[in-house]
Amino acid sequence: MSKYSSEEIYRILENDLVTLRIKPEEILSENALSARFDVSRTIIRSALQRLAQAGFLDIIPHVGTKVTSIDLEEVNQFIYMRIAIEVKVIRDFIKTITPPQIEKLRFYQQAFERSVKAAGDLSQKNPEEMNELLSKDLEFHKVYFEYMHKEILWDVISQPKPGYSRFIRLDLMGGNNIPDVLQEHSELMDAIERSDSDAIEGIVSRHLYGGIRRLGSRIYSDELNRYIKS
Repeated sequence: MSKYSSEEIYRILENDLVTLRIKPEEILSENALSARFDVSRTIIRSALQRLAQAGFLDIIPHVGTKVTSIDLEEVNQFIYMRIAIEVKVIRDFIKTITPPQIEKLRFYQQAFERSVKAAGDLSQKNPEEMNELLSKDLEFHKVYFEYMHKEILWDVISQPKPGYSRFIRLDLMGGNNIPDVLQEHSELMDAIERSDSDAIEGIVSRHLYGGIRRLGSRIYSDELNRYIKS
């Protein structure tokens, strides 16, 4: 009996791709993966085909399986979509928010801050440790989606994406984005408490476009350009 199922291999490889352990433009070998997981090439091929369908890989006949580059247009359109959805959800949330709901949101805001403080020097953290911090960020946002019964929308925007999910990992490198993220959470929390619906779009837009703002022209540098679709 195989140690890993095709589903388990898919999830492990998806995580490796999202966290950039497996780099864009890298060629994947079915034989090497078969040896890594100690399973047949048939099981590996099934997982790779699913990853290709999700946009993480290109399966090129007679060449092999190649990891896709990060598509900036895909990143931009995903951010545009998420802003539209998230702003609407928060504005609706403000109309019906109760004191216990505010405190739950504050709890997750402060939990993220505590996790960052406990993490110490972020520049020394590995991809899994940075991923754990990212999960604390997502827990904060998830609160108002749940209170507004928009879990399906949350699932859509929080699932791994070949463009956006990998792009934000570039922004996470070294933890330089964390102070901005904490500040923007604080600003969003303040706007929600004040029921300041007009302020929401600006804060959410700045928050979600933060990676592009922080990386700036470095996106086109030799350092990062190898990850990005030209």
